[in-house]
Amino acid sequence: MDSSLGIAGRVFRRGDSGYEAARAATMWNQRLPPRFPEVIVQANDANDVLSAVRWAGRAGIKVGVRSGGHSWSGNHVRDGGLLLDVSRLDEVRIDRRARKATTGPGRAGHQLAAMLAREKLFFPAGHCRGVAVGGYLLQGGYGWHSRVLGPACMSVEAVDVVTADGEIVHASAHENAELYWAARGAGPGFFGVVVRFHLRVYDRPKVIGFAAQTFAADAFEDVFRWLHAIGPEVPGGIELQMLLSRHTPGVRGPGMTVIAPVFASSYGEAWRWLAFMNQSALRRRARIALPFVPSGLTPLYYGVGQHYPDGYRYAVDNMWTSASIDDLLPGLRRIVETLPPPPSHMLWMNWAPPPERPDMAYSMEDKIYLALYSVWKHARDDAQFVHWPVARMREMEYWATGCQLADENLGQRPARFVTDNHLARLDRVRAMYDPAERFHSWMGRP
Repeated sequence: MDSSLGIAGRVFRRGDSGYEAARAATMWNQRLPPRFPEVIVQANDANDVLSAVRWAGRAGIKVGVRSGGHSWSGNHVRDGGLLLDVSRLDEVRIDRRARKATTGPGRAGHQLAAMLAREKLFFPAGHCRGVAVGGYLLQGGYGWHSRVLGPACMSVEAVDVVTADGEIVHASAHENAELYWAARGAGPGFFGVVVRFHLRVYDRPKVIGFAAQTFAADAFEDVFRWLHAIGPEVPGGIELQMLLSRHTPGVRGPGMTVIAPVFASSYGEAWRWLAFMNQSALRRRARIALPFVPSGLTPLYYGVGQHYPDGYRYAVDNMWTSASIDDLLPGLRRIVETLPPPPSHMLWMNWAPPPERPDMAYSMEDKIYLALYSVWKHARDDAQFVHWPVARMREMEYWATGCQLADENLGQRPARFVTDNHLARLDRVRAMYDPAERFHSWMGRP
């Protein structure tokens, strides 16, 4: 216990033995940014969070918050101030009858999904193992079955927040409503510490599986055109995605894997929904074609994890777009031509959101999501790989409507992450709850 801060958890001041290990532990990306908080607090519980925020207020320093450390850019790791690690706040409670759950910010989404599955329940948890719900829910939450259930923040019914003045408040649509509004979409610029999320959960889909097809380099343009054209017709229970990589099953050299995770009420429904893929003219060119594989979530998590291995260095950037395929193709060809070695890759995700969403800070999405992930092992290769995602996105940003906070690269390439009206409202709400700007905002805000 640190008596000077009144904290039961561990406290590391810059220069202490263990400080650098604690700083590195706050980042999953092995490319640790050269930024150094003055103090790192590993909170054990909400009381530690209260004490840390109050101490920061007395000291007049800023606060960054880490729940799972999967921010590619390390938005939480800043020079000076206090870095508050809430990964140990991971308690989950499930009320099966009421279809409700509460969770601390440090609980990994795949663990929450498994706990709910044992109760025959479901929540749109993130696609990658290890991603904690804290940052995931704050930035929106693009997860399994989100085309039907919406981004996961839509299923957040309330939050318990430690505010900048060192008080814990409950925020919902009926209490501290503006703070609740901001918590659903502000992402790394949120001006408080969520210590508990109150979630609405759902009946588990009876059938979870996927279809997949792989294609070689000579089919690139045809696959891109097909993905763009078919997107609006894909049933909501299917997450149509394409992954471009230099390592593709059944292909020598660069290739594309088109995968369609399915969340259906029956096997018959799943097969009907997949007709657009299994009966397409493009299918005859597939090197591998899996028409439907019942799987559950575990194999889906495993498949995603092959492209995001532990212990690697990452540089990431992204864009939302509704541009025509003819407008996008020059940039897409450039991505294909310059694609780094695996496990680096490009992701194309068909999204096609509904015309209206509930009133919340989250407000940036579009028909198509494109993301680039440069992935390499050694620091000596940073100069070779770190600039690829941002360079390619800069070449295509004329066609972008904005970016997604989950894969943000705002420090290097500022972009719209909420609508202009919502950003102005976020500023007003911040002035209400954090007038001294105790909490760090977004890096590189446009």
